[in-house]
Amino acid sequence: MKTSDTIGEIAKALHKFHSEVGKIKKGSNNPFFKSKYAALPDILDAISEPLSSAELVIVQFPCDNWGLTTRLLHVSGEYFEETYHMTPVKQTPQDAGSVITYQRRYAIGAILNLNIDEDDDGNKASTPSKAATLLPLVIGSEEFSKCKQALLNGYTIGKIKSKYSMTAEVEKALLNG
Repeated sequence: MKTSDTIGEIAKALHKFHSEVGKIKKGSNNPFFKSKYAALPDILDAISEPLSSAELVIVQFPCDNWGLTTRLLHVSGEYFEETYHMTPVKQTPQDAGSVITYQRRYAIGAILNLNIDEDDDGNKASTPSKAATLLPLVIGSEEFSKCKQALLNGYTIGKIKSKYSMTAEVEKALLNG
């Protein structure tokens, strides 16, 4: 993170800002992840007056390859600044715009240390699915034999599926002996 040579005035301003800004509510829905999130316009609306009152302003601008620089400025000239990069999955204008919006939203939240009502949108998007973290079960393997024995000893297929990923063919072979 880059800062001005001194940060005393901006630190006082951030204290004032935090005494005035409340929790940012998540008012938008993400149907893909079945979650709610705070959209950029909602965040900007919630912070506008407290920023002005504390004599702070945020500026953001795209830079080099998929980068975004966010600068928090105080009227004294003091500032905090950070740049980071995020590459879109597809490099189309629409995806580039989506990445910039996403970067802006999270950069503002981070630089101002906003309380965004349990915002986990980023975690859900980057967490591997449960199936991706399970060991694959293969017919004829030692694990397969142990699972067959476990079923005979009273284990349920659900309990086995909580530890192993399996195809329909493997499940059928387990259950049909």
